[in-house]
Amino acid sequence: QVQLVESGGGLVQPGGSLRLSCAASGIRFSMYHMGYYRQAPGKQRDLVAVISSGGSTNYADSVKGRFTISRDNANNTVYLQMNSLKAGDTAVYYCNAAHRLYNYWGQGTQVTVSS
Repeated sequence: QVQLVESGGGLVQPGGSLRLSCAASGIRFSMYHMGYYRQAPGKQRDLVAVISSGGSTNYADSVKGRFTISRDNANNTVYLQMNSLKAGDTAVYYCNAAHRLYNYWGQGTQVTVSS
């Protein structure tokens, strides 16, 4: 059974930081591209950042220079370090694991940026 368990969301003030974690089980983690997506109320789910099985990264323009995605293959975990948070970053953040025809999602974690 595949599970992606996310943690680290919460309420933070503008300019603050949060670190999201996504622990995977039931998959051969090192073979999967791992990513974070986000969905704000009334909007579509959009890519935030992705890290390939080889460690290459890609970011949405809106988060470049502020967010960093990383992975720990020994512990089957992917991280999203979010700095200089803005109100526009408020959304539910979803972890994703993708490999060929296989595609899995976490349950989502709420990130709210507000004073």
